[in-house]
Amino acid sequence: MVQLHLGEAGFAVHRESDGRGAMRAIDRRAWDLVLLDLTLPGADGWDICRYLRQRDERLPVIIVSARASEAHRVLGLELGADDYLAKPFSMLELVARVRALLRRAQRSPPPDAALHFGTLRIDPLRREVVRDDTPTALTLRESDLLGFLARHPGQVFSRADLLDRVWGPGFEGFEHTANSHINRLRQKIEANPQEPRWLQTVWGVGYRFNGAGSVAGDAAAATGEARQ
Repeated sequence: MVQLHLGEAGFAVHRESDGRGAMRAIDRRAWDLVLLDLTLPGADGWDICRYLRQRDERLPVIIVSARASEAHRVLGLELGADDYLAKPFSMLELVARVRALLRRAQRSPPPDAALHFGTLRIDPLRREVVRDDTPTALTLRESDLLGFLARHPGQVFSRADLLDRVWGPGFEGFEHTANSHINRLRQKIEANPQEPRWLQTVWGVGYRFNGAGSVAGDAAAATGEARQ
């Protein structure tokens, strides 16, 4: 049914019903997006999601699963999925989420979009962050979320605000979606994720990006980017 509806919506879809077959298919060519079920023979969806993220942080991934608990959603997002859609779901909603994620993936940031904060460089164009000269790739959602917060340094956003501004108006998902992506980002950009310097929690409110302490040129670059 998913293949049929996505085909009618104009997408070319390749389907694998076995987990190991899916991993072989992933290796054979470049894909625009992966829809990933969790209950599969051969290798389950958790293994495939880990494999995907080890191979390519940038490939958009949507998990579609009957495992609808909050714990399953959080685990899927923390393994690197960009979105999680619990069964049963509307085919119209699935197609809308696929299109929205592909639009974000194909959108080209301006060539001077990099933001600098001391030893931290955030590059939305390459979807990567460089800390102390060490580059780390970001997923699509991680890049969007970090870029949004870094363009508003010091401003506090609730989880609902972040879902609305980064995932899009009307996004129906747990607010833990934002938490999970913040946790993954901290693992990538913080020297000590337990005591974050950049992505700070404002208890009872939400999150903010701490841009304080940047050198003057870096702060100017960030301010200039925020105006674009």
